Amino acid sequence: MKINYIHDFNANTEEEFYEIQKNLAKNITLKNNFCIDDIKTCAGVDLAYWMKDEEEYATCCIVVIDYKTKEVLEKVYSHGKINEPYIAGYLGFRELPLIIKAAQKLEIEPDMFIFDGNGYLHFNHMGSATHSSFFLNKPTIGVGKSYLKIKGIDFEMPKDEIGSYTDIIIDNEVYGRVLRSRSNVKPIFISCGNYIDLDTCIQIIMNLVNKESRIPIPVRLADLETHIMREKLK
Repeated sequence: MKINYIHDFNANTEEEFYEIQKNLAKNITLKNNFCIDDIKTCAGVDLAYWMKDEEEYATCCIVVIDYKTKEVLEKVYSHGKINEPYIAGYLGFRELPLIIKAAQKLEIEPDMFIFDGNGYLHFNHMGSATHSSFFLNKPTIGVGKSYLKIKGIDFEMPKDEIGSYTDIIIDNEVYGRVLRSRSNVKPIFISCGNYIDLDTCIQIIMNLVNKESRIPIPVRLADLETHIMREKLK
C-alpha cells in the first residue's frame, strides 16, 4: 500500500507536536469522500506495548476483512522500539511510525481503516485515527473503549438499546458519539477520523459488530493479533 508522507517524525517537543496537529486539523473533512455501497474491504488497527531492558517496544497489527462477509482477507504487523515519550494528546507521534510500517506491507488496499482509539474526539481533533488518515489517504473511524474527557465535559449515557447513542457536545460542537453497540454492556465512543461523516461512522460500526464483542470485528481481531504478536516478540 502506498503511503502519503505529509510530515517527518523529527519533531520531539510538545510545541512542535501541537503545531503539526494544528496545521493538519485545517484539512479535516467530516464528509464522505466515498459511497457506502462501494465499501468492499475495511481494516482494523491496534497496537500493544511492552518493556524490555527499560526501553519501550510496541507491535502494530492491521487486519483486513471483507465488509459484507466479514471474512479475514489479510493480516500484517510491524514492531519496533518506541522513540517518543507518552504525552497526552499526541499519541499519533508514538504510533504512526509503526502504523505506516505495517500498512506498507498490505497487499490489499482497504477502503477504510478503523482504529482502536479516537479521531475527532480529541483536544485538537487529532486523535490517531485522524492523524493517520493523512498518511493512509483513506476514510478513518475512531473507536474508543473508554472516554477521553475534554474540557471537563462528561458524556450522557445512551439508552440500553442496541444502536442507541448520545452526542458528545463540547463548546456547541459535536466531537463524537457514545454508542450502545450491544445491550447490557458498556458503550463505545465513536468519532470521525477523516473523509467521513458521523452518521456513516455509526452505520458502518453497527454493521461490523457481532454477538462476540461490543467492538467492531476488524478492531477486535487486530487487538487479538497484537496480543499474540506481543507474546511472540517478547
